[in-house]
Amino acid sequence: MTPENVLAMAKENKIKAVDVRFMDFPGIWQHFTIPIAELELASFDEGLGFDGSSIRGWQPIHASDMLVMPDPNSAKIDPFFEEPTLVLIGTISDPVTRESYTRDPRNIAQKAEAYLKGTGIGDVAYFGPEAEFFIFDDVRFESSKNSAFYMIDSAEAIWNSGRDECPNLGYKIRHKEGYFPVPPADQYQDMRTEMMLVLENLGIKIERQHHEVATAGQAEIDMRFKPLVEMGDQLVWFKYVLKNVAKRHNCTVTFMPKPLFEDNGSGMHTHISIWKDGKPLFAGDKYAGVSQMALYAIGGILKHCKALCALTNPTTNSYKRLVPGFEAPVNLAYSGRNRSAAIRIPMYSPSPKAKRIEFRTPDPSCNGYIAFAAMLMAVLDGIENKMDPGDPLDKDIYSLPPEELANVPSAPGSLDEALAALKADSEFLMKGDVFTKDVIDMWVEYKTDKEINQVRLRPHPHEFFLYFDI
Repeated sequence: MTPENVLAMAKENKIKAVDVRFMDFPGIWQHFTIPIAELELASFDEGLGFDGSSIRGWQPIHASDMLVMPDPNSAKIDPFFEEPTLVLIGTISDPVTRESYTRDPRNIAQKAEAYLKGTGIGDVAYFGPEAEFFIFDDVRFESSKNSAFYMIDSAEAIWNSGRDECPNLGYKIRHKEGYFPVPPADQYQDMRTEMMLVLENLGIKIERQHHEVATAGQAEIDMRFKPLVEMGDQLVWFKYVLKNVAKRHNCTVTFMPKPLFEDNGSGMHTHISIWKDGKPLFAGDKYAGVSQMALYAIGGILKHCKALCALTNPTTNSYKRLVPGFEAPVNLAYSGRNRSAAIRIPMYSPSPKAKRIEFRTPDPSCNGYIAFAAMLMAVLDGIENKMDPGDPLDKDIYSLPPEELANVPSAPGSLDEALAALKADSEFLMKGDVFTKDVIDMWVEYKTDKEINQVRLRPHPHEFFLYFDI
């Protein structure tokens, strides 16, 4: 779509306002709105100014002016605003040098796509994330100097089986049994369908929706695979739509990886493939029907997985899910069909076009642009350096004897460990200037100061349970 097409689209749909959106460094969509009269053809080349010092992880106050450059190809009409509003996603530029901003996540994703093409390995990398989430009916939390608590609730949660609901009909999903009974046990079917249809109306192709394993409204809606930057755009729309549809129903959606104790957390299993000239490059005659290139790609992810986790599992809460001995894919191995390995080769279809690898460790708290770009850089490093992933592990990893499990590497056990791995292993990310040193340094600094230390310094409510009577 051209800028002229965007203006024509606005006129045809009687648009009254334009919402300009971009992703901040940690991964929250930001926006400001202008009257439609302020959007001109020049806006797409000259950009629109804003204060970059107020965005998390970006500019210092003495160099705050930044430009957002609207992408005409991103134009969509917002499905929730009262007045007809056009949405444009933008990338960020420096107003003095006019160069793309290194810490803009969408810019990082664009550079990763350009690097792929520059290698000659392929011309498109497809990503298909399965971003799981929870729908809750109520959430309350507080973290202050002298108190801390959280409380979540769901009408279908098993802990409400004894609640007086005048009447309680007893349709509650037991822990780990949410995959996937029909209604009335599944109480969010209609809401998920509404989410699915709103996404489809925005042009986002959906493959399926369903309840997930945990009680209390855990769910999954799967988008059809798309190229890296396009999927980054779709993931932010995905989160936006789900949260706003839930709000229509007086509910809330969270992509926190582990909001429940002793039940399944939310992952974001990500399907990856590389194509060239319209042909899939991961199909072949090797193990599980993949090509040698795909095996090298697996080798790259396994080699760099500990560093990747700092970007694909970027919260302290992520590591409440990534715990050895439970169902999360912490074991750095690969296998066909085997869901206990960090990398699975799906076997649903014999078609070469369906052949891909599935990286199961990531979770949906990540910034999609950054996470997908990092995954691609690991894949390309594996291919360029012919990294042998070793033998597949076709056994149930969770049932391996301790002496055998000791030989299987594991993902980091904390965000601290993941950031340390990132500091030690970041050169593969900086090829082609995709990630820059200032991006890595600011990511580590921000996560350490704003998240790790803030959690580390605070007493945990369970510590009172354990230690108050000492």
